[in-house]
Amino acid sequence: MGEETQAFDQPLLLKVESDNIQSEENIRRTGTVWSASAHIITGVIGSGVLSLAWSVGQLGWIGGPLALLFFAGVTMIQSGLLADCYKSPDSEFGPIRHRSYMEAVRANLGEKSLCLSGFFQQTGLFGCAIAYTITSGTSMRAVQKSNCYHREGHEALCKYEDSDYMLIFGAIQIVLSLIPDFHGMTWLSISAAVMSFVYSSIGFGLGLAKVIGDGRIKGSIGGITMPSPTQKVWRISQAIGDIAFAYPYSIILLEIEDTLKSPPPENQTMKKASKLAIFITTFFYLCCGCFGYAAFGDATPGNLLTGFGFYEPYWLIDIANICIVIHLLGSFQVYCQPAFSFVDRWSTEKFPNNSFVTKFRTIKLPFLPPYRLNFLRLCFRTIYVITTTGLAIYFPYFNQVLGLLGAFGFWPMAIYFPVEMYFVQRKIVPWSKRWTWLQIFSIACLLVSIFSFIGSVEGIISEKIS
Repeated sequence: MGEETQAFDQPLLLKVESDNIQSEENIRRTGTVWSASAHIITGVIGSGVLSLAWSVGQLGWIGGPLALLFFAGVTMIQSGLLADCYKSPDSEFGPIRHRSYMEAVRANLGEKSLCLSGFFQQTGLFGCAIAYTITSGTSMRAVQKSNCYHREGHEALCKYEDSDYMLIFGAIQIVLSLIPDFHGMTWLSISAAVMSFVYSSIGFGLGLAKVIGDGRIKGSIGGITMPSPTQKVWRISQAIGDIAFAYPYSIILLEIEDTLKSPPPENQTMKKASKLAIFITTFFYLCCGCFGYAAFGDATPGNLLTGFGFYEPYWLIDIANICIVIHLLGSFQVYCQPAFSFVDRWSTEKFPNNSFVTKFRTIKLPFLPPYRLNFLRLCFRTIYVITTTGLAIYFPYFNQVLGLLGAFGFWPMAIYFPVEMYFVQRKIVPWSKRWTWLQIFSIACLLVSIFSFIGSVEGIISEKIS
């Protein structure tokens, strides 16, 4: 496009030691477009898809689908920008790799930006773990409620606590958290991605069947009615936050790209995987969101498969919720592994001679390959899972928590830092055409995030007080 360029200082790119580059060569990368797409789908289609019917309901028949398409487009743009930041100084040939989001920020933007992005990333990862724990507990409880309604009738008082099921989910995650890193998670991501297709298809099918059975499409252009305009504004802001939570995967994109084999260049493979994954997720999002709202109208539940708009066939609802739990077992790990990897790398650099940090002990397990146990990993990851489980039990507000997390992390992690790194990577000159358009894009997304964040905070406070 004839863009202007100029020399930019790259704060840490030239400070990377050659032995670090050599150490990268010892890592065997075998990822493909398909495995990367599976990782993305595992991370993206999670708690978010279950709230989309409610979100479309709040926004109405015009605003809801347009919001889904808007965030799909935004995710497509930012994932392409970020994929080019995996290698430096050349986005295709490197030779320096940035194996994590924060490594890329540090190399391109410096230490101050690293600290700021680290705060948003780790908070976002931690929040996703809380959201997935809430959703899994709700889905496990829904299986028991579904069976109760089938036995006792739809008017029966089938009340069960979420907390017991959240504790079970947390216990399983403690075991899964001992997986060393993303390179050992392909099997988990593929199985989780299959589960996401199953329950998304069931949700879509149940909504479609109800619309056909009722013989009409419910809902309106203005969306679900509320007692006052102020409450309607808050609900709209929460719905936008829920959709924002459902799409971006920027905080795990570079970790996924680090699993890809080359040639072809990793950024090209990652862009293809992103397009494929976003197309698939958007299709399912539109089907689940729109048909869910069409089926229930103003009575659309906050969680499509656990809010008990559907009672029968109970066994199909059970299968869907079991698939949700299996999927979120994988999604929890996809979002926590970057946090775990950060602690591993930071601790090794800070305490290279500490045996608690660096020593591995080989444990032989029956019917399984030998496992190399590290006590730091065992202790930190166990405490991490226990903490997220405890907070999920204390704040079990599904739609409000998703909206808050989506609004909190959307602009800084999915928009601002990828755009700024892209400027440095591609040496984009200030006030050039591309620079101007990307800045407008960033500011517009910031305003959306602020609006959604305020409404989601209001929603959590209101739920806690009530």
